[in-house]
Amino acid sequence: MSDVCDRCGFDRSEWNEQDAERTLSHAAGFLAAWSTDAPAGLARRLDARTADVLGAIDASAELIDRTHHLWHGLVSIADQRRVAGDALPTATGTVDGLHRSDGGVPKLPVDDAQVGVRGVEGDRQAARVHHGRPWQALCLWSSDAIAAFVAEGHPIAPGSAGENVTIGGLDWASLRAGTILDIGDVRCQLWSPAEPCQKNARWFTDGDVGRMHVDRDPGRTRWYASVLRPGVVRVGDTVTVSP
Repeated sequence: MSDVCDRCGFDRSEWNEQDAERTLSHAAGFLAAWSTDAPAGLARRLDARTADVLGAIDASAELIDRTHHLWHGLVSIADQRRVAGDALPTATGTVDGLHRSDGGVPKLPVDDAQVGVRGVEGDRQAARVHHGRPWQALCLWSSDAIAAFVAEGHPIAPGSAGENVTIGGLDWASLRAGTILDIGDVRCQLWSPAEPCQKNARWFTDGDVGRMHVDRDPGRTRWYASVLRPGVVRVGDTVTVSP
């Protein structure tokens, strides 16, 4: 039996027990976020799909199988929204910066990067308790949000907050979980806004990392994304929101 699901792309070989347990702890939140703001008729179908997914998770005894049910269900929700015409419209932006580090922040700039299903080659996290799952392969942020913070007097710069790809020209506040982005050769899928980390407090004059929280301002949050198609990304590449 193949390790990779030919319908949703879930790769069993990329998961360990810690990754699966921590991902499943967010299952209900992921399912709700991927269904958010759907039109009423579609929302009812997505609610039914969510119930099916949660039922399959509860009925499965094996940890990685449970994680597969979640991944499969989320991808199917995104597909249902796309088929129903409820995907975001096509839009384009630009890769303004690429960043990686051997652990910690800030991440340092590079001109190009090879991206695999685990993220940017040569990049790693100092600690994996809250990082490094397959749905956190890439961290994306808006260069327009960074510029706004700088204009307010905060000593922040591209790469400071740990993003791998800094993107300009997109309506960042309109992005939502399940959206597919083509970044250079790479295709990725947005999974979840990144929770602000206290390690980034130094980039704000008052130490308030909550300025990056999605609930406070969705136009200034970072996003985690899974990688659907590996490839090379270069500074200046086009970024396309792909319905």
